[in-house]
Amino acid sequence: MPYIKNFPHAQVRPLAQEVAAQPGQIVSRTLAQNPYVSVTLFAFAEGEEISTHDSAGDAMVQVLEGTGRFTVGGEEHLVHAGEALVMPAGIPHAVFAPEAFKMLLTVVFPTQTN
Repeated sequence: MPYIKNFPHAQVRPLAQEVAAQPGQIVSRTLAQNPYVSVTLFAFAEGEEISTHDSAGDAMVQVLEGTGRFTVGGEEHLVHAGEALVMPAGIPHAVFAPEAFKMLLTVVFPTQTN
């Protein structure tokens, strides 16, 4: 069973081309999901947003195309293609697309302890 899904193995591919923005939508493609990590590609149409929420894990976004506006703990950050931002666990954050953009989101969750 592969750990990375929805992406060809042993092939070089342009990551941003693996997901396409659709008018009025946020499109996502999950590449990996388990109790410790989540890796998802997103394509935001201009004007789309994910409202304020928080996460149990640290969330790192890498913008692949365009520019996204991220609000983390009340502070706004414009993140451009080729840049990354970490949104710390437990801190409220939101995402807005001032223009169409694509990003890779990696969330690393705390290890489970019993």
